[in-house]
This record gives sequence, C-alpha cells and structure tokens, in this order.
Amino acid sequence: RPATTRACTRNTPKVLRMAKRKLAVCLLLGLAGASAFASRHVSSRASSRQRFSVARQYAPEENAAAAAASATTSTPSLESLEKLKWEPSGTLSWDFESSEGTHTINYVAEGIDKPGTPLVLIHGFGASSFHWRYNVPALAKDRPVYAFDLLGFGLSDKPLVGYSAEIWRDQAGKFLEEVVGCSGAPGGKKAAVAGNSLGGFSALYCAAEYPDLVSGCVMLNGAGRFKPTDPEAAAAEAARAAVAAAGRDEQEGLVDKLKAFLTKGVIYGSFFVTKQPARIEQVLRQVYPIDNSNVDAELVESIRFPADTSPNCAEVFFRVITKNGSGPATAYIDDLLPKLTAAKIPLSLVWGESDPWIRPAAADKIQSLKPDTQRVSIDAGHCPHDEAPEAVNAALSAFMAGIDA
Repeated sequence: RPATTRACTRNTPKVLRMAKRKLAVCLLLGLAGASAFASRHVSSRASSRQRFSVARQYAPEENAAAAAASATTSTPSLESLEKLKWEPSGTLSWDFESSEGTHTINYVAEGIDKPGTPLVLIHGFGASSFHWRYNVPALAKDRPVYAFDLLGFGLSDKPLVGYSAEIWRDQAGKFLEEVVGCSGAPGGKKAAVAGNSLGGFSALYCAAEYPDLVSGCVMLNGAGRFKPTDPEAAAAEAARAAVAAAGRDEQEGLVDKLKAFLTKGVIYGSFFVTKQPARIEQVLRQVYPIDNSNVDAELVESIRFPADTSPNCAEVFFRVITKNGSGPATAYIDDLLPKLTAAKIPLSLVWGESDPWIRPAAADKIQSLKPDTQRVSIDAGHCPHDEAPEAVNAALSAFMAGIDA
C-alpha cells in the first residue's frame, strides 16, 4: 500500500480517540465553549461549594409556553428587581460596519436621559444582551445603560466570517462611538464597559485599544489568556499563534485533513446536542452553583431560540470554537493591562468565587499583574450578574459612582 495510506490506517484510531476527546470537551463546555479562553497557564483552585442539580425535561412544543409562563414569575428574593422582557423579535438595532461587511446588531438601551456616565454591558459565549435582564433596569436608574448582542450571538446577525477577539473588540469600540456617542476629542463623552466571560475579555480588549472612549472597565469572571511562562509551552504557543495569524489551518497531508474533518463533525454534533433545552438548563445549573433558582425557562429559551432560528448557527459555533477555543492568538491579558494603566482607566474584577470554569486564580493573576485593580468577591459561579444580581448591581453601582465623581 502507498505510504500515505499506511500512515492514515495506522493513525486513524488515534485520530478517532482525539475526536472523541474533542467531543467530550465541547459537550462539557457547552455554552461556554470559548470560555476555555480562560487561563490554562494559571493554577486552578477547586470549588468546595459546587453543586449539581438534575435538569427539568422539556418537550419541544413546551419551550415557548414555558418561557411565557416564567416571564410572569420570579424568585421571592428577586421580587423587588425589575427585569427585562425576553423579546424574540429583538429590541433596538444598529448596523455594525466591520472589515467583513455590514451586520445588524441587536441591543437594549435604558436610562438614556439620565446624567451618569454611560455603561455598556457585554455578554458571554452563547448568551445575549438578555442575560443582563436583572442588571439593566436597576443600573439605568442613574445612568444610560446599554447591552448588545455580540456578532454571531443572540439576535444579532450570524454571518459566515472569521470570528475573532478583534472583531468583537471593534464591535464594542464602534458601538461606543456610533450608538453611545463617545468621542476621542478633548472633553468628549466616555463610557465604562463591563463584560462577563468572553464579554469580559472583549471589554478589556476594547478599553485597551480604544482608551479615548473608555472611562472604566469591569470584568465579571472574564475570559482571556496569559502569556505562557514555561519555555516549551511558550514555543508551542508561538507556533500556534503564527499559524492563526496567517489566517490558515496547518493541515498538511491526509491524516491532518482527516483530523480536521472529524473535528468539524464532532463540533457540529456537540452544537446540536448543546442547543437542546434540557442540555442548556443542565449546563446553566452547573455554572450557577450557589443559587440556580434563576435558571428558568425564559433564560433557557433566550439561548435556545437564536440557535434554532439561524441556518448559520452550527457553522458559527464551529468557527468560534476552532478560532477562539484556546484563546486569542494576538492578545494576552498581560499585554492589555499595562495599556489600561497608561491611560489611567480603572479596572474592577467582580468575581463569582465559585466559578467551575474560570477559577478565582485567574482574578488573582490579574491583580498580581495590575496591583491597583479593584476586586469584589461574589458568592456565585460563572455568571454572577444573573445568579446574584443584587450583589453585582451594588458592586457596579459603586464602581460607576467612583467614575462619576
């Protein structure tokens, strides 16, 4: 047999094993996929408080009805909080012109007539602006508050483009200019940016690269990569970055092409499993480990609906995972933090200390790199703004009051 055929036959079991491992990772990460952005070079601390619950079962025809019912109910402890209404048809829209074309972005805005410094909220992987449902109304009592759906997520367009940290960074920067009205001119308007998980890194990246538009930055269990310190890891990272920066996959030979094909297959498969309501709820309950009472049918529906109504969703999921699953190749947290310091942009970490995905050690590392970073610990998991909204609203209000002053 030809050498290439023998090599393929020899390596096929190994490739299949790798494919199965990738599928397991995709299923485990589920909604968080790119939250593996998080620091694999930072030592992790196990959470002693993590709890798991059995997910409710949903029949397909029950999705909309369950979401509608949950919109009229609330957890007793949150009865006093106003909440955004889930709008499957969208709320406000804005045309984002990127290097890849023009895309329609869904967003919400409240308190636009208020005098305080504007605040822009950026959601995490798989979520949408609706994930800030308990935060926008409360924070908008004092200031303009905006939340938009990242390109490829929620009710924003899902074009088949090259998804990267840079496109979301620029989306945030242009949103500040064109929607919020921020200006880099002397005395021009500025806004604070805050984000969760992938959105936390997007907020940091935006603040670092658009400092004339930003007055403060908050990372809520923010994702992101740190520079590798081990020489061997650094060499591997440099090689990976070079390939990614060239905009091409390093696929040479039959085995590599087979591996790429299998990888795409398992990621597509994981997407179709992950978007099922019961699976969405199961994953959410894992990352709301202290109080999962806010994992309701309306939140599940806000994640399921966009995944079921766009024909591009599976391909977008694949592109985001393969491009960003190990973190951005062109930006490290280590390099961005000094830019905030130079621009005198304050940074705050509002951290769910029981996060099973992005451990508190990541926040510790950020503080060690930028000692003047503020930190508020929240008794919650990966999504503290929705699991413990009252505590997060208090932390954000205090941070914003400092900027107003």
